[in-house]
Amino acid sequence: MYNFKFYEEAEKDLSKLNNSVKKLFVKKLTQIIHNPEIGKNLGNKNNLNLTGLKKVYFDNKRYRIVYEIIKNEIIIHIIAIGKRDNMKVYKEASNRYEKHNNN
Repeated sequence: MYNFKFYEEAEKDLSKLNNSVKKLFVKKLTQIIHNPEIGKNLGNKNNLNLTGLKKVYFDNKRYRIVYEIIKNEIIIHIIAIGKRDNMKVYKEASNRYEKHNNN
């Protein structure tokens, strides 16, 4: 089983969700930490380099969780949580991932 950490911005994403959606998130996160490979590889998406990141859907595909697996630490980094509308969740994930990995 993997541990997990949130990017600070992803914690804010989560806090904006209503309680019923948060419960669905927790259920999906539990699946991820037991089997991180359930997510689909993102790769290059609309000129956003999301290589190395994975996504899973929850709440009938209305929301996505974007995460990375850090195998040598047995950690899942939750990078973004949100809707796909206009690729918003992927743009945020790309910006956050770049910001956190260039420091």
